Amino acid sequence: MSHDCDVLVVGLGPVGAALCALLAREGVTAIAVEKESAVYPLPRAAHFDHEIMRLFQKLGIAGEMQAASQVAPAYEFRNAAGQILMRYDLIAQGSPSGWAPSYMFHQPSLEVALRRLAGESPHVQLRLPRTLRSFDQDPEGVTAIVDGPEGPETVRARWMVACDGAKSPVREALGIGLDDFGFDEPWLVIDALVSDPSRLPAANLQICDPARPTTCLVMSQGRHRWEFMLLPGETPEDLLDEGVIRELLRPWNCDDVVEIERKAVYRFHGRVARRWREGRVLLAGDAAHQTPPFAGQGMCSGLRDVDNLAWKLAAVIRRDADPALLDSYQTEREPQVRSVIQLAITMGRVVCISDPQAAAQRDAGMLAQRAAGGEAPPPAPLRLGPGVLLDGGGEYFPQPWSETGRMDDVLGDGPWLIERASVRGGPLAPFADRLEPWFDSRGVEAVLVRPDRYVFGTGPVEVLKAAWADGVGPL
Repeated sequence: MSHDCDVLVVGLGPVGAALCALLAREGVTAIAVEKESAVYPLPRAAHFDHEIMRLFQKLGIAGEMQAASQVAPAYEFRNAAGQILMRYDLIAQGSPSGWAPSYMFHQPSLEVALRRLAGESPHVQLRLPRTLRSFDQDPEGVTAIVDGPEGPETVRARWMVACDGAKSPVREALGIGLDDFGFDEPWLVIDALVSDPSRLPAANLQICDPARPTTCLVMSQGRHRWEFMLLPGETPEDLLDEGVIRELLRPWNCDDVVEIERKAVYRFHGRVARRWREGRVLLAGDAAHQTPPFAGQGMCSGLRDVDNLAWKLAAVIRRDADPALLDSYQTEREPQVRSVIQLAITMGRVVCISDPQAAAQRDAGMLAQRAAGGEAPPPAPLRLGPGVLLDGGGEYFPQPWSETGRMDDVLGDGPWLIERASVRGGPLAPFADRLEPWFDSRGVEAVLVRPDRYVFGTGPVEVLKAAWADGVGPL
């Protein structure tokens, strides 16, 4: 059978839309199906980090996302009395990408930008609204039946990527189970328009109050977010009541400047799918893993997925790389995902203590620790697990900035082969003062950087070229 596209993308949230945009940059054709015509109306992600802003830079929407976001200055854990138990000074941490470490944003603005970006490409078709009814795969591709406004349609693709959310019908149809981290907490999430932001905290807060654990987040575009843990005996319907929400917000003394925009009750989970690839079908985003929001890495993890996956699909489809290359997607990303989930759960278990005596013990221990050690250290940088890497590979490669611009914009999408001896001349000269120390600290003559900005390997130039050609294709 002939193919309608190279990749069928199921689900057009931020992860699916970003995948379409990344594939289009590689010349890979995609059809995206999504059951809703409009972007999701309820509150979801509110944070992304510097790696994700660097991905937006690659896609050409960094400026747009700067306008739709706000740099997060600090993240504080406070007890019921308002004492700071732990504090992350986010701006002071810096980042290897040159962007601010953390941003708070309005997710619908991002989704609109990503959908527009994908839809403008001649390589991408956005078919909305469409619901995946069924699919079959064979050695040459995937045949899917989707229900649309005018009845069922058949889509034939070489590969299919399911970005269809935590309940993923595709994952269920494939019979793929989940590893559960044993964290399951219901929370009310509220997004509000605020006419006077000066009345509210400027930092992001986790209020570790056993009477009602609460999150308070600065957002962008005149918005604020609150999250309230449901207590035993409470139902989602109870807390979604407008009067109950107003009562929950009363201690913040903002009733006259706040308009409730969106509200929902979610269960915060930590789960990882046991397989992320089944033949010609792959899982990405929440379909592959779910993380509680306390580290702000749910959407970020999904976008890292597709940044890892898109160039590998392109290598297989456009450059005849061995399809086994796609197995490295899970082996590289899963250790990162599990690390992020564990961090989020550790934070969540600090916040979610509802026993007053246990909370008092927690407070005493954290206050003593802070008095002895000052600010909390930043989380360790994420490294890739084993996969398309040589010795010395797997770390995130920095992006120097100069008065003339950013290195990624100069070098393009990659991969990049950078020699230590060449950084003082040519297009890299403006960035030499930052690149040379990187080479010197590792004692290497060259580095090969993958399209997702992770290091493939370091060493002699010819060794790097040969290894890349063997695993992916000619440079």
